[in-house]
Amino acid sequence: MMFKTMREDIDVVFEQDPAARSTFEVVLTYSGLHAIWAHRFAHSLFRRKFFFLARLISQISRFFTGIEIHPGATIGRRFFIDHGMGVVIGETCEIGDNVTVYQGVTLGGTGKEKGKRHPTIHNNALIAAGAKVLGSITIGEHAKVGAGSVVLKDVPAHSTVVGIPGKVVIQNGVKVGRELDHTDLPDPTGDRFRELENEMNQLKRTLNAIQQRGANEHGDSAL
Repeated sequence: MMFKTMREDIDVVFEQDPAARSTFEVVLTYSGLHAIWAHRFAHSLFRRKFFFLARLISQISRFFTGIEIHPGATIGRRFFIDHGMGVVIGETCEIGDNVTVYQGVTLGGTGKEKGKRHPTIHNNALIAAGAKVLGSITIGEHAKVGAGSVVLKDVPAHSTVVGIPGKVVIQNGVKVGRELDHTDLPDPTGDRFRELENEMNQLKRTLNAIQQRGANEHGDSAL
C-alpha cells in the first residue's frame, strides 16, 4: 500500500508538470514530493500520538523544502504541490484526492479558535499561487481558487473564486458577474488609494473656496 501511494505521488507529478523528464529527476529534485512523503510519515506518527517526533519530522521537512505541513493535517491520494515554496497547511486541514496547490498557498486558520479551524478541500480542487484559504470553510469538488485570492467563505463545487475577499465568478461553467480576468481582479488597496485621492481633491477645493472667500472679504473691507 505504501509503495502504491508513493507510485501515485510520482505519477501525478508527470501528469501535472510538463517539465518533469524522468522518475530519477522527480524523486531527487521535487521538493513538493519530498514534503508530501515526509508528511505521510509524520502523520502516521501523529495518529499514534508520537506528537513530538511527528512535529520534528515536519520541521525538518520545512527546513529542506520550504513547505510547512502540520503532521495533524489529513491529505488524500495524488496530492500535488507545484513549486511549493511558502506553502503552509494547518493542523486540522482536510484535503481530498487529486488536489493541486501552487507556491505561496496558505490553508490556515483565522485566529486562536480551538477544534476544526482550518479548511476542508474536496476532491479535484485547485488552489492557485499565493491564495489564502482561511478558517473552517469548505472548498467544493472541482473548485478553483484564483492566484492571490483570500477566501473566507465556502466555495461551491465546480466554481471559480477570485479576489480579496474571494468571490465566485464562475459556477457550473456559467459566468457569475465579474469575468475571470487576472488583469482585472478586485484591488481593495487601489480602491482605497482612489478614495483618499478623491478626499484630498475635495479638501483642496474646499480650501481654495475658503481662501477665495477670505480674499474677497479682505478686498471689500479695503474699499
